[in-house]
Amino acid sequence: MEYLQGAKKGLITLLKNKGIHDESVLDAFDKVERHLFVESFLWSHAYEDIALQIHCNQTISQPYTVAFQTQLLEIKKGDKVLEIGTGSGFQAAILSQIGAKVYSIERQYDLYKKTKKLLETIDYRIITFFGDGFEGIPKYAPFDKMIVTCGAPNVPTSLLKQLKIGGIIVIPVGEGTQKMQRLTKINDEQYKEEAFGDFVFVPMLRNTSETKDHF
Repeated sequence: MEYLQGAKKGLITLLKNKGIHDESVLDAFDKVERHLFVESFLWSHAYEDIALQIHCNQTISQPYTVAFQTQLLEIKKGDKVLEIGTGSGFQAAILSQIGAKVYSIERQYDLYKKTKKLLETIDYRIITFFGDGFEGIPKYAPFDKMIVTCGAPNVPTSLLKQLKIGGIIVIPVGEGTQKMQRLTKINDEQYKEEAFGDFVFVPMLRNTSETKDHF
């Protein structure tokens, strides 16, 4: 697997050159094995800066996008983080490696089951749920940080209510192409809003299943 480790080093250098300067993020990318989150026939591409197909017609995000969103979150050890869109589990693993306590929710049941099993072998500290990302997880609120890994039509009010005062949510908003937004909660009525360029994510959709977890 030496060629994969070499490819990983190359990816980390690329991330630095693209403006990822948070050493905790770069260190997490060094320690988390991205190839474990994709099928083995894609391993040769695992450390390229590209999105890759995973189960249920979803994707594992481009590494730069994962690093960029993570850097915007300004994770501190012990932060309680809600992730909307577990997907492959790679983003959750990066957050956990930095020191966050990660609660992650996925709407695709087959993907949820597969990723839950994988994360239990890689990082047992991540808590996964099957449900509707628009609803968040009120039972475990409030959260220090939130990250949405799918393109949202707007910033769900239900998520903002579950964010601590002083907390941060990073979310791509828009149809087709999304604008990466960071909102910092000043109080229950006010938020500091910042925008950070255009990205393309799979759309954030409702979970209509009656078998989702009840929080």
